[in-house]
Amino acid sequence: MLLAAAQLKPADNDFASNLQQHLRYCEAAAAKGAQLILFPEMSLTGYVLETVAAQAIAPGDPKLEPLQKLAVYRGITIIAGAPVQNENSLHIGSFIFQPDGQTTFYTKQFLHGRESDFFTGSNAHNPLLLTGKQRIANAICADITHAEHPEAAQLLKPTIYAASIFYTPGGIGEAYEQLAHYARTYRMHVLMANYCGASYTYEAAGRSACWNAEGELIAALDETTEGLLLAECG
Repeated sequence: MLLAAAQLKPADNDFASNLQQHLRYCEAAAAKGAQLILFPEMSLTGYVLETVAAQAIAPGDPKLEPLQKLAVYRGITIIAGAPVQNENSLHIGSFIFQPDGQTTFYTKQFLHGRESDFFTGSNAHNPLLLTGKQRIANAICADITHAEHPEAAQLLKPTIYAASIFYTPGGIGEAYEQLAHYARTYRMHVLMANYCGASYTYEAAGRSACWNAEGELIAALDETTEGLLLAECG
């Protein structure tokens, strides 16, 4: 199975522009034969905490339809980050668009810093994705800093751990060590998508990557360039 991770710099508070960028990356990944593409944390809106309520997207919102239609048309699973409004709770989440027409979402379980002023962490929405022979578990950013997150994911017996993040240069080295350790310990591929360039009030670290089930780094992008990472899994 060919995996893809999109490394990009989303436009803050500009869903329309980010959506078009996502569609271009999805088309490019599908043209290369990828069956799954992973985007970074809150990639559809940008990581802007103060305006997040106005940017929140509810499950079933019609503006998500282009991604769902493309997933079906191209036969590719798309994992795209967004603030998710679910009933009375606001979450950092990932919308998951599948080739069979289903749309589900994952919610970030462990919040970081000021995120708790705006969002609610939750493990109530943690779907296992089935794509071909692969079983995919999701994580968002600070989830990966808690060892109990991948440990709990093992109850789902995943073959791929997909981490959508927004990491700065000061933290990306540790993230590499943690993700390689999880891959090696739990015998699963790990796919990670990160921002690049300046965004919100931070400088992003880039270096989106993939590790095999031995914990070996098999593909990585650089620190600053937007692009598409491709890696074979099994």
